[in-house]
Amino acid sequence: MKPPRPGRDTELALRQQLLVLRSAELRAALGAELETWQTRLSWIERLQQGVVWLRAHPEWPAGVLVAALVLRPRRALRWGLRLWSGWRLWRQLSPLIGATGQLPKRI
Repeated sequence: MKPPRPGRDTELALRQQLLVLRSAELRAALGAELETWQTRLSWIERLQQGVVWLRAHPEWPAGVLVAALVLRPRRALRWGLRLWSGWRLWRQLSPLIGATGQLPKRI
């Protein structure tokens, strides 16, 4: 067993303190960065809450649909066909897209 070098313990303690300080700086910087992202992406949470509310209150979208059909039947049918076509396209492409959200690369 080697005898400890004089000053080695203080050198290691100083290095440890420097690493702890650096870690605190990095945590603070990460917190600030995440805070800006949180404000930028807060609309996603509001959208999710809206979807939950719509699922809990299906009478509101149905009422809007009936009102649109009564007041503007041609426009409502045109938008209905567009939405239905988009939904069909999404259903056809979703197995190809998969979990990655990207179309597979063909070789």
